Amino acid sequence: MDRQDIKRRQLLLGSLGVGICSFTRASFAQSSWPNRPIHVLVPFSAGGAADTAARAYSLPLTEILGQSVVIENRTGGNAVVAASAVLQAPRDGYTFMWDAANCLTNPAMIKDLSFDYEKSFVPITLGMKAPQVLAVRQDFPAKDFLEFIDYARAHPGKVSCGTPPSGGMAHLAVALLEERAKIKLIHTPYRGGADAARDIMGGQIDSVCITASSARGPVKAGKARVLAMTGSARSALYPEAPTIAELGYPGFDMDDWYALFAASGVEADVIVKFQKAMAQASKDKRLIESAEQAGQVPVANDTKEFKQWLDVQRPLLQKLIRDGKITAG
Repeated sequence: MDRQDIKRRQLLLGSLGVGICSFTRASFAQSSWPNRPIHVLVPFSAGGAADTAARAYSLPLTEILGQSVVIENRTGGNAVVAASAVLQAPRDGYTFMWDAANCLTNPAMIKDLSFDYEKSFVPITLGMKAPQVLAVRQDFPAKDFLEFIDYARAHPGKVSCGTPPSGGMAHLAVALLEERAKIKLIHTPYRGGADAARDIMGGQIDSVCITASSARGPVKAGKARVLAMTGSARSALYPEAPTIAELGYPGFDMDDWYALFAASGVEADVIVKFQKAMAQASKDKRLIESAEQAGQVPVANDTKEFKQWLDVQRPLLQKLIRDGKITAG
């Protein structure tokens, strides 16, 4: 073998060595995730339902993953501020987004978004559902849901219904009910569920669509009655209240919800590992107790199932927004 052949072989082996070392380092970095604190950005205020749900997950996740899961509140821009911060962070699996339906509704309500939610974010899991109720003031003439629909049909544009806020899941649940039941309500937007609960308790409005948790006060005080649940399942808080789907509107599924997303480009193995950790955390007794107190339901489904559900919800919600000319609250 001449000197040129020996030199070529040395260069080849050297190149292979560099490639193997690079692959080994990449594999090690990926398999060792997480090796430092994980940050989950919440685009809602501290102490609210979304924040409470995220923090309920953070403790068991910290124990399962062996690294701190830090919840950071980044409010503003109808959740766009937090989403932008996640997209600007390194795609290394240490910054995630805890979002609600904003990721589906913002594209239809906010002009000139600097990013495409569907392309820019990867769904990981639906972390928590917050069941919603349709409730009426105690002295409202309708005794049940079907009577409420009949009354609203007989009095178009006369029955008020409060939701928090404009463009939120409760508002869209009411919009879908109006469309499917062929009724017209007077929509009254509120900043939060507590404000709507206060006014139904005081008799200032006829009805509300708010979370099951928000409704507890006026219901317990005997000032409001729950007629139906807006989601796909009955609530442990109101086991006697049927779902709207049960009452002649199949497929009606309009709970509020909170979910975990990653920026596109985060390693697939990290997504899988985080989803599995979420599923394990959802069975933690402390999390379950926290969720029950907040009137929420842990889900933590697999990524494929969550994505399929989003693919159904996205066009539905965006059509409701366009048809109703709904704007962000």
